[in-house]
Amino acid sequence: MTKIIGRLLLVTLCVAVGGCSLVKLSEESKAFYASTVLVGRVDSPSGWRGSVIVAAYARKSGHISIAHQTLLHEPGGYELIVPKGEYALFAFGDTNGNGVFDAGEPTGEYTGAAPIVATGTGVVASLDLVLKDASPARTAIPVGTSFNASAARSHSTQAGALADLDAPIFSAENGTRGYWAPMEFFKAAGGNVYFLEPFDPNRIPILFVHGAGGSPQDWRYFFDHIDRSRYQPWFFYYPSGAALDSMAYLLYWKLFNLQLRYHFETLYITAHSMGGLVVRTFLLNHGDQFPQAKLFVSLSTPWAGEATAELGVKHSPAVVPSWIDMQPQGRFMQALFARRLPPTVDYYLLFGHKGGYSMLRPNNDGTVTLASELRNPAQAEARMVYGFDEDHVSILSSPQVFAQYQAILANVEQKARSGPQPGHVRVKFAFIGHDDGPKGLPVLLLTPVDETARQQRAKVTVALRAEDTDGRVGPIPTGLYDASLFADSYKTEPRKVRVQIGTNRTPTLSFQLVPQGALIGYVGADGDVIDYPAGSYRPPHETVKIVSITLTGAGTRRKLVPRQAGHDDIVERYLAGEDAAFGAYFSFVDLPAGDYELTILAERYRPHTSRYTVVPGRQQQLNPIVLEPVTHD
Repeated sequence: MTKIIGRLLLVTLCVAVGGCSLVKLSEESKAFYASTVLVGRVDSPSGWRGSVIVAAYARKSGHISIAHQTLLHEPGGYELIVPKGEYALFAFGDTNGNGVFDAGEPTGEYTGAAPIVATGTGVVASLDLVLKDASPARTAIPVGTSFNASAARSHSTQAGALADLDAPIFSAENGTRGYWAPMEFFKAAGGNVYFLEPFDPNRIPILFVHGAGGSPQDWRYFFDHIDRSRYQPWFFYYPSGAALDSMAYLLYWKLFNLQLRYHFETLYITAHSMGGLVVRTFLLNHGDQFPQAKLFVSLSTPWAGEATAELGVKHSPAVVPSWIDMQPQGRFMQALFARRLPPTVDYYLLFGHKGGYSMLRPNNDGTVTLASELRNPAQAEARMVYGFDEDHVSILSSPQVFAQYQAILANVEQKARSGPQPGHVRVKFAFIGHDDGPKGLPVLLLTPVDETARQQRAKVTVALRAEDTDGRVGPIPTGLYDASLFADSYKTEPRKVRVQIGTNRTPTLSFQLVPQGALIGYVGADGDVIDYPAGSYRPPHETVKIVSITLTGAGTRRKLVPRQAGHDDIVERYLAGEDAAFGAYFSFVDLPAGDYELTILAERYRPHTSRYTVVPGRQQQLNPIVLEPVTHD
């Protein structure tokens, strides 16, 4: 029976990709699993607020080869996908929108001490650039270089770009292309959170996430019927054939940049089908950074995976990357409910049951089996579970479903109004003695003072841009906190301030950030490119037993023996000006400028050595260290 289903699957696959173009699908998959995503921010202290083009390039035989470029409608976060290799980054303000670097346009280049190394997997982060009015003679890219003018005139991949839902890029056909050709889709369109109208701080954003092969147009009924005086719809558009871990990290990066830009105080998330898997993974990995996320509603999500995906992985000569995650017994599905959603999130499960039954297919909604939609751990976490006589597609345009959705929104808002009201704080900070390079993103840390308070309120963390100084930050649960400002490669003065957060007053905190040499990192979890492909987040290793971490260079030698404790201890020790190593994390502070060699010894792993150049006030490329296990033949 399995062989029969496998043959049927192959026939279906051939039809779906258009004349059995399996060669292209195979090339897409191979390229995805041999690429790295580069992420960072473009800042503009000079005040430039127009379009920006960012590109990753390599030098080959004296010639410049552009690996990938993207357009931002204003300075902010970017992401680029590149093959394995070494790269540099270049950005410029495209004043006339022609996609060509012209004389007089502001430029920025990544100024790291070493080339950017793409290993063919995961993410390299913190690759920040600053736009300056620099002389063209001093730029690595010559004036007149074209950056694909047609792409430059297309839509922005900067989070919060305004979208015309009827544009061809948001069509159902293009959504299908994102499933069968995720690399091609990402290179041409990127992945982004789009707005239908300018941001309004007085309306609650609702983020809508489509499913496999879907597009933003799937949500037309919701967009047309939702109370637009109360809510502002956003949508996450992404290549749904890519690995789900990668898309969850992309969603995090987009929302992170939107929070930096707009400081929204509440966020609701609604996802269809496979989009629910992306959202849950985002909330598990990064939800603690988004206390604004109050509601998660899933519709027809395959919480237990899909058996046909497993057959596709086993029998198809070409595999869509998201199939690997959709395997019921695969790593992704097995880990999906190993942790619970953040306690700040109310989760509601909606499903359809208007499908059928056959010898080859159990009860389903026409696409997803009921057993997968109603996986027990998913039901256990849901505040309510609602079933509808709808199929996998019609559930998105059903008046009955939407009426229930409105009732959920009303219930969550009533709960928010009846609960304790939060407060705010004003934060002032200044970078002392800093050059004109990237400053990184300071993070405000608010820790409840006493043990009882810590049990009732979580630690609050808020990332800030340099231009956010003297800005109002919130919402924050009321209470007494110890406040600090953490910034990589800086000392914070004062180190800690006690503050009372209330509803009737907004206290002011003031900090100075002084450059220092620092090296912060962690040992990442084991796994190969299948486990952590391009754009995915590699978490810290949970069980590694590190014997010692030694840093040598610039006339100094320091050695750490990690203790088993949490990441919070690293931050506390960093702020106190002390080297520290706990679990998989390590931090060296107050380092002289210079070149260093880092050596890590761990049980059951080969010794690891890597080299870094430390510059006070300059953040390192953020890349988890992956140890090589000792193998016994």
